[in-house]
Amino acid sequence: MSRASKITLGATSLFALSTVVFVHFQQEAERSAMHEGVIRDMAKTQVKKERQLDFDLQRALEADYKKEQTVRSSTNDEAGGGTKG
Repeated sequence: MSRASKITLGATSLFALSTVVFVHFQQEAERSAMHEGVIRDMAKTQVKKERQLDFDLQRALEADYKKEQTVRSSTNDEAGGGTKG
């Protein structure tokens, strides 16, 4: 084998090997990023559920308070002391 053919074989082999290694690491990085996205989505879903539970609890408390107390809207206050004119 001539010297030029040995250099060409070595260069192409090195290029092919480096391409395989690069693709492998790139796939690992993408898999990791996708997994982190799933974890973030699960955390967002958990926060959303907690906020909904808090909202439902506040609605239930409001309903209980309205049963026990007379609540009037401040916008429909006809006995207010303000004067128009």
